[in-house]
Amino acid sequence: MLSVLRPLPVDQIRLVVFDLDGTLIDSRKDLCNAVNAMLVEFHRQPLPEEIIASYIGDGAGMLVRRALGDPHDEPLVDDALQHFLDYYREHKLDHTYVYEGVMESLAKLRALPNGAGMRAMAVLTNKPIGPSLAICAALGLSEHFFRIYGGDSFATKKPDPVGLLALMQEAGVKPEETLMVGDSDVDLLTAQRAGTWSLGCRYGLSPHTIENIPADVLVDTPLELMDAFAAGE
Repeated sequence: MLSVLRPLPVDQIRLVVFDLDGTLIDSRKDLCNAVNAMLVEFHRQPLPEEIIASYIGDGAGMLVRRALGDPHDEPLVDDALQHFLDYYREHKLDHTYVYEGVMESLAKLRALPNGAGMRAMAVLTNKPIGPSLAICAALGLSEHFFRIYGGDSFATKKPDPVGLLALMQEAGVKPEETLMVGDSDVDLLTAQRAGTWSLGCRYGLSPHTIENIPADVLVDTPLELMDAFAAGE
């Protein structure tokens, strides 16, 4: 069900920036399989998907570190991360799919009200850029976005707003003309730090975290993205 703290000024929003995992795509199964393959390789017990899913959102490095139990053995973490990335590179599309309703919402959200032109749309994820680009291309998402940035596209990841600020500069828009959409507190905090509007997705991989940071709007399904814009008209 749509929850609105502040109605979105839909006629003003000219840039919509999306997180990827848990927002546009359900990649949980493939990420969990890659983590457990890494754990088995390093003689650790596999973890339940629910546990691994709670570790997702801060990039591959933090995902691996958390799965290992946050060890202080940096060479171990580096080796485990490489194994995870190698496995994930080969299996990133085994089970991953675009959430139902995402394509329809992207097509609708792209157009400004009253025939006033088109919104710019982009992806800003903490997933490495390589698999991010490959997944978006394979699943037909790339055509909707003028730019896709990953967790290694900048020196820092979300919630540092550097990526969001770069996208605003490229699109030539102000913070009040920008909306950040994501399924975790990392995304909402990124929006807060950049001064943009925020929309939290309660259907994603980390919905338990978005209650920590106030979002302007919360949705329970991808189709409600369109409802969020309709509520602001």
